[in-house]
Amino acid sequence: MWRIFRPIIGLQALATAAATLLAGWLAGMHDAVSAALGGSIGIAAGLAFAALASRSKSKSAGEALSAALKAEAVKVALMVLLLGLVLATYRDVVVVWLIGSFILSAVIFAMAIFVREPG
Repeated sequence: MWRIFRPIIGLQALATAAATLLAGWLAGMHDAVSAALGGSIGIAAGLAFAALASRSKSKSAGEALSAALKAEAVKVALMVLLLGLVLATYRDVVVVWLIGSFILSAVIFAMAIFVREPG
């Protein structure tokens, strides 16, 4: 299962780094930090999903669906919690870069459905 998510997490990290560099170059330090935080939230939530999904030893389609839904619920809850935490604590957050890089990271994670396991 990790083989499916590894390239997606890597692509999320690459996109987050690119957004961070672009924000820093165009606008400054707080913009870059905001972009880095937004992408990192998506990466952390994706890692939590992958960890929970890979732990599941489902024996039926129903068990697999239940495990996937639980992992998705944890991912969404973590995203909401981390976004709220950043917005509440980082005084100089630039919301456009935070949300923009977060959405980019989340969309890239959704691409995992198109990755096939080798073999």
